[in-house]
Amino acid sequence: MQDHLLFNRPLVEKYDRPGPRYTSYPTAPQFHAAFAEDDYRAAAERSNRAETPKPLSVYVHIPFCKSLCYYCACNKIITHNTERAAEYLEWLQQEIRVQGALFDETRRMTQLHLGGGTPTYLSNAQLGELMASLDDAFHFASPEEREFSLEVDPRTVTPEQIHELHALGFNRLSFGVQDFDPDVQKAVNRVQSEEDVVSLVHAARAAGFESVSVDLIYGLPLQTVASFDTTLDKIIALSPDRIATYSYAHLPELFKAQRLIRPEDMPPPERKLELLELTIRRLTEAGYVYIGMDHFALPEDELTLARENGTLQRNFQGYSTHADCDMIGLGITSIGKVGDTYSQNIKETAQYQHRLGEGRLGVFRGYRLSDDDRLRRDVINALMCHNRIDFATIEAEHGIVFRDYFATALEELQEMADDGLLAIRATEIEVLPAGRLMMRNAAMAFDAYLTHSKGRYSRTV
Repeated sequence: MQDHLLFNRPLVEKYDRPGPRYTSYPTAPQFHAAFAEDDYRAAAERSNRAETPKPLSVYVHIPFCKSLCYYCACNKIITHNTERAAEYLEWLQQEIRVQGALFDETRRMTQLHLGGGTPTYLSNAQLGELMASLDDAFHFASPEEREFSLEVDPRTVTPEQIHELHALGFNRLSFGVQDFDPDVQKAVNRVQSEEDVVSLVHAARAAGFESVSVDLIYGLPLQTVASFDTTLDKIIALSPDRIATYSYAHLPELFKAQRLIRPEDMPPPERKLELLELTIRRLTEAGYVYIGMDHFALPEDELTLARENGTLQRNFQGYSTHADCDMIGLGITSIGKVGDTYSQNIKETAQYQHRLGEGRLGVFRGYRLSDDDRLRRDVINALMCHNRIDFATIEAEHGIVFRDYFATALEELQEMADDGLLAIRATEIEVLPAGRLMMRNAAMAFDAYLTHSKGRYSRTV
């Protein structure tokens, strides 16, 4: 049964401030260079020795794109020189071999995600090579246990290639649509036809993909309520299993590509809230369940079921049903989570290749969690995934008295409680329907490292 998501404009405006997305805790600004390759190797060894070693999850970063989307804040390399991708693939396979040697052969890889950039910049033959290397190093779990996904730029594939991707072992696809309006597409330099997207989604269904997701962005230049309503009409008609609706963070001082967007084309702040309100109303009326943050899913989707049965989790890709895995990050900038550590790879391809040429790992910074970090991570995850913190559960797991340990946080949250966003009870904190859009604000009260540096975080709503 779906609980009602309330949109209260004055409260949304009040709490719309910069804050972390909490795909990890502590968040990436806490990663440091004192955590190096030897720390990562030690973490892998500890994870192998665990009483019950976790299954493996792999994230592969493919940074190449053929054209620049002006809104993009991802790490990418714009080039038409496909030889660069072929060379990158060779180094990636070297990293796969080095990483694979760190993990016990009895462990199985149950989750894979290819992100970018544009993963489909690689040809299907190259993706086949990559999959074979991953299987050799990390030992794929049986097909029924796998969640193998990749992000697809609709401009880079044909329906026939979609069938080939399924044959390679992928069972989930995410299509980057952003907006169907031609003027908006031109303003951000990402022109793609509605017909192409529709044909690819139909091909994914015909090929047997278990899940098809669509990404949208609201707050882009030239967007209006009427134009985005038309985009939502078309997306709802396609009935993807999941829809991610991201708020565009316009930070041209940080991201050079965004300077190519004309300032006069940007919608006013109140327009973004109108677009958010419209999106919530249209998708929930169409039967989608609000999972949290930017994510909606159909009632029968695994994310919805996990949310209902209390097993929903978060990792660096967002909401997940496999976040209990040890996650191995491959490729430049990729982030991993092994045991009680986080790690991130080098950002420059030349340095990445130099490291791998020496038989080393690409890790250049990371973090090992303290007892306090693990406690706060559990609290934040409970809030973000289940809309509820059960004090007794946290106390039993971590040996604390919740109200004493988090007295300051409870004081900070009182304002949200007074505004009807939270209920702070004797034994629990519950996020109320009016507060579900502001769960990041609630999580911030438990963040021991939070700073409010200008431009570091996107806005919370």
